[in-house]
Amino acid sequence: MKINPKHGIDRLIFGMKQNDVTVIYGKPDRNYKDEDDNVIFAYNKLKMRLTFYVEEDFKLGYIVASSPELELFGYKIINRKISEVKKDLAGKGIIKFTQEEFDTFENYFNEENWMIFQTEFDEVVKFEIGAIINQKDEFDWKFGKK
Repeated sequence: MKINPKHGIDRLIFGMKQNDVTVIYGKPDRNYKDEDDNVIFAYNKLKMRLTFYVEEDFKLGYIVASSPELELFGYKIINRKISEVKKDLAGKGIIKFTQEEFDTFENYFNEENWMIFQTEFDEVVKFEIGAIINQKDEFDWKFGKK
């Protein structure tokens, strides 16, 4: 599954509505609301959790994924050492990361592309990507744009 920075993952594009997603991937294994009333779709086979923001007319705005099939610029990222992943990304100009620690987990956040690489024991175990916010402090929805 190809990660498309600033756009989404695979055929998922930020700005899609729930129906757009179910047409492609079918009904989610879980469908619930989080504490902010955002709608969450969980797909077990894809190992992805999708967030549709209530304040943005339920548009797809955030994806959390842990599939070993995830690829960024042709490189697999899950179950690889973060140092190797960062080296691959540096070759593509992605070098700035903010690092946070939580118990045995560490997050490496790249704000420019709104991506988080979550590691445990120095290996990437989870990937998160969110819709970009533009200079007008609004979401830059990619779905439906030419």
